[in-house]
Amino acid sequence: MSDCCKNENTSPDILVIGAGSAGFSAAITAAETGAQVVIAGAGTIGGTCVNVGCIPSKTLIRATEGLHKANNADRFTGIRGSAELVDWRALVTQKQALVDDLRKAKYVDLLPEYPAISYVEGRARFTGNGTEILVGETLYTPRKVIIATGSASALPSINGIQGVSVLDSTSALELDRLPKSLLIIGGGVIGVELGNMFSRAGAAVTICCRSRLLPETEPEISAALAESLRGEGVRVCEGVGYQKIEQEARGIKLTCETLQGETIIEAEQMLAAAGRKPNTRTLALEGVGIKVTRKGGIVVNEFMQTTQSDVYAVGDVTGVDMFVYMAAYGGKLAASNALNGNAHAYDNTTMPAVVFTDPQVASVGLTEAAARVRGLDVKTSMITLDNVPRFIASRETKGLIKLVADAQSDTLLGAAIFAPEAGDIIQTAVMALKGNLTTRELGDTIFPYLTAVEGLKLAAQSFDKDVKKLSCCAG
Repeated sequence: MSDCCKNENTSPDILVIGAGSAGFSAAITAAETGAQVVIAGAGTIGGTCVNVGCIPSKTLIRATEGLHKANNADRFTGIRGSAELVDWRALVTQKQALVDDLRKAKYVDLLPEYPAISYVEGRARFTGNGTEILVGETLYTPRKVIIATGSASALPSINGIQGVSVLDSTSALELDRLPKSLLIIGGGVIGVELGNMFSRAGAAVTICCRSRLLPETEPEISAALAESLRGEGVRVCEGVGYQKIEQEARGIKLTCETLQGETIIEAEQMLAAAGRKPNTRTLALEGVGIKVTRKGGIVVNEFMQTTQSDVYAVGDVTGVDMFVYMAAYGGKLAASNALNGNAHAYDNTTMPAVVFTDPQVASVGLTEAAARVRGLDVKTSMITLDNVPRFIASRETKGLIKLVADAQSDTLLGAAIFAPEAGDIIQTAVMALKGNLTTRELGDTIFPYLTAVEGLKLAAQSFDKDVKKLSCCAG
């Protein structure tokens, strides 16, 4: 780290614990208001997203998507295409070069641009005396503290798992040799994204989960994703009861209960993708009365304030909304609230979520089940992609769009999409929710023809008409 980042101020306005997206967002926000800030980072600067999460996974996902599309070009008559993965190690090396470049550009090189921010390396812990904190051997006495220490992969509770060789999402993305077969425990975001990617790269992939894939999304989306993955050769085992897992000479052996009875699943390597746990263990939170949830997330109020009034917490360490953009959003709020009083409340009602399988899964707002739990009288519409001209023309009709609305007011409550580039389509639904649009207003909005996002218009129209009976551009 350069000289400008050395710290001599042990009584800053804010001490930020954690040097990832949430921590930097909080620090920059505070510095822009004139506050003196110290960031205490342990480990590689930049946190999960740029180093071991979003950036490395999505570049490898896009690479293998190119493989898949080239090898399936024959969906258009008269075209034959093919592609081959010839050097996995070279692909991983290119991925790491991108990670290194972005870490430097978006974190290391930013520090000199903010003279009010100092960076120190060392593990931080509360001494038990208010906001007094030890970073390594140096004592800091800031006015306010923002905890942004992120999360780490959690091991699933399976008999014998402590005795086997387990990959997590970090080590899986660093493999210099592609495994011949891969068992993934967990059907959440990481499990399905990396399962899709490794399968397309050439590994024989099995995904096992206790419930269903993406259990928090609409069941129709979950079922369509499972069918899509199976169609590409991924073995998907849902509703699994785990009995034991063993390390053998040839790899991993899992004994479990499936719908077919007791099943043995063997693979060269295993990836644990059964969730993440907040990084709080070394902070000594109990000494200053900071409460955590049963799963270890720091309890915060709507202003990101912990049960110690001068300490705030943001991002994955809270165990809520574990997305990098929500971490950065929370960081901004926490810094503003810490310095200027609690004036800005956290609002996730229009938070989009994207899963980078192919097709992608994207959602915003309430699912049908969540709306009914709230006691709302709801109505739904659902169309498959063979009703959307853009996907008919591109011969990519595997997927669906589901909308949830209030049956009385017609106000849109939620949207879920399983489609190519659903992550881009969903933002229109975000804006519709933010504007409290009704489904009729969404259906009456002019959308450009032969675009993917037109599917939202058609889904909105399908509440009260049969879109199969519309001509092109009608309505």
